[in-house]
Amino acid sequence: MTRALDQGLVACAICATLDAQGRAHCQRCGAPLHPRKPDSLARSWAYLLAALVLYLPANLLPVMTVISLGRGEPSTILSGVVLLWHEGMWPLALLIFVASVFVPVLKLIILAYLLLSVQRASLARPRDRTRLFRLTEFVGRWSMVDIFVVGILVALVQLGEVARIEAGMGASFFAAVVVLTMLAAEAFDPRLIWDRLAPN
Repeated sequence: MTRALDQGLVACAICATLDAQGRAHCQRCGAPLHPRKPDSLARSWAYLLAALVLYLPANLLPVMTVISLGRGEPSTILSGVVLLWHEGMWPLALLIFVASVFVPVLKLIILAYLLLSVQRASLARPRDRTRLFRLTEFVGRWSMVDIFVVGILVALVQLGEVARIEAGMGASFFAAVVVLTMLAAEAFDPRLIWDRLAPN
């Protein structure tokens, strides 16, 4: 397998133009040139561990409180899913569960696996690991469904004393988890998976 690096070339991360190694900036767009993303593993681990720490309060603290006729009860993500299920709105409950519980956990597990496999110089199934990385990037955008639902409800339900919805701290933590996992995926350089397979 021949790499651009072996040919003395480096690809621009912005416009994908191939330039000669040693150049500081891309000839086409002027972006800084690096053979690999600088400190990719360290930055990915930092974002991932921060997301893992914030995941607990994101699920334990209330995401929103529905106040109707002066009374209200805070609701976490899981309690909201259970409530929707009991109310017969199982498609919406399933959507929120998948987008707000299953997908973030899956992203955390996949990113941790990819980082560990690169650190341990694994040669196993590089194509499958690359596909896992692409899957993580693809599903990441759907993790904010819960936050969008809360935001839309807060904006729409403005009935004064009859009913109102207040966003809770859990929503902020959950948004932070989603952003941090997206940053962890962005910081990870999937080319590191293939570097171990390159001939010396």
